[in-house]
Amino acid sequence: MRKIEVVALIMFLGLASAVFADQITLKNGDHLTGTVVKSDGKILVLHTEFAGDVTLQFAAITQITTDKALHVALKDGQTVVGPITSSDGKLEVASKSGAPVETPKESVLAIRNDADQIAYEKALHPNLLHGWNGGANVGFSLTGGNSQTENLSIAFNAARATKDDKLSLYSTIVYGTNQLATPSTTANIETGGIRYDRNINPRMFGFISADLMSNALQDLNLRSVGSVGFGYHAIKDDRTTLDFLAGGNFTDENYSQPANPTATPPTPAMKLIHNFGGLTLGEELTHKLGKSTVLTEKLYFYPDLTETGQYRGTFDLGWVTKISKWLGWQNQFNDIYVSNPPEGAKQNDVVLTTGLNFTFTH
Repeated sequence: MRKIEVVALIMFLGLASAVFADQITLKNGDHLTGTVVKSDGKILVLHTEFAGDVTLQFAAITQITTDKALHVALKDGQTVVGPITSSDGKLEVASKSGAPVETPKESVLAIRNDADQIAYEKALHPNLLHGWNGGANVGFSLTGGNSQTENLSIAFNAARATKDDKLSLYSTIVYGTNQLATPSTTANIETGGIRYDRNINPRMFGFISADLMSNALQDLNLRSVGSVGFGYHAIKDDRTTLDFLAGGNFTDENYSQPANPTATPPTPAMKLIHNFGGLTLGEELTHKLGKSTVLTEKLYFYPDLTETGQYRGTFDLGWVTKISKWLGWQNQFNDIYVSNPPEGAKQNDVVLTTGLNFTFTH
C-alpha cells in the first residue's frame, strides 16, 4: 500500500509540474514542457529542466500555452502583456489591461519574458557609457645577435550599437627599429578615427566619419579626412555582414619635404600641404569562420576630385581566433597606397602584425 501511495504522489507531482509549466506542441506531434524565454518571430527559445535551452522553429509550432505573463510585441507596434494560448494559427494574449487580444501568429514580432523585456527597453535608450563591445590587439617582437630589432603593434577598436545607430572608435600604432650598424626606424605609423552610422531602413544607413593618420617613413606628419555618405547592407545575418559605402570627403595632408643639398639648385627643408575634396568608396566584410574565428576585411578607394588621376587606397585583412572568452590570437595585414607621395618616398606601405587580442564588453 505504501508503494502505491508513493507512486501516486510522484505522478501527482509530475502532473502538477506539467500543469504549471509552459506547453509547446509541434507540427510532428511532439510535446515539450518548460518555460518560454523569448522569440524573435523566427525561432522560440524554451528552457527545459533537463535539456537546458531548446531552440525551436516558430513556424513549426502549432500550439503554445504559457503559465506566466509574457510581453508579446506585434508588427503593428503595440505590445501586449499576459499569458499566451494559441490554436488554428492564432495567438491569444490574456491581457491584464483589458479584453484578450487575438492575433495571427505571423503578426508576432517578438515574445519576451520580464528580464528580456527590461534588457530590450534599456537597449532602446542606453546610456552613452553602456553597450560597448570591442578589443585591443598587442604584438611585440625582439631579436638579438646578428640582428637587433624591436617591433611593437597596438590596435584598439570599440563599437556601441543600438537598434537605430552605431558608434565606432578605432586606433592602430605600429613602431619598429633596427639597432644594428646604423640605428634606424623601420616602421612608425599611427592611425585613428571615429564613425557614426544611422539606420535609414533595415538595409540603408547614413554615415559620417573622421580619420587621422601619420606615417613618419613617408614623411606624412598628419592626414585628416572627414567623410559623409551612405551605406548598404548587402548581407546582414548572424554569420556574415557585407556593407558597401559611398560618399564624399575632404582631406587635409601635411608632409615634410627633407632638404636636398645635392640638388641643382639645393632645396631647403619645407612643408607640403594638400587640401582637396574626393570620393569615399568602400567595402567592409565580417564573417564568422566556425565557432571561434572571425574574419574581417576592408577595402577603401579615395579618388582625388581636385587633381584628377591622384588617389589613395587602403586594404585591411585580419582574423581573430578565440582562445578563451576574453583572449584570442590575432593576425592583421594592412596595405596603404598613395599615388603621389613626396619625392623620395615610396607609394606603398605594407604592414603584417600578429599577437594577442583582448576583448571586453561594457
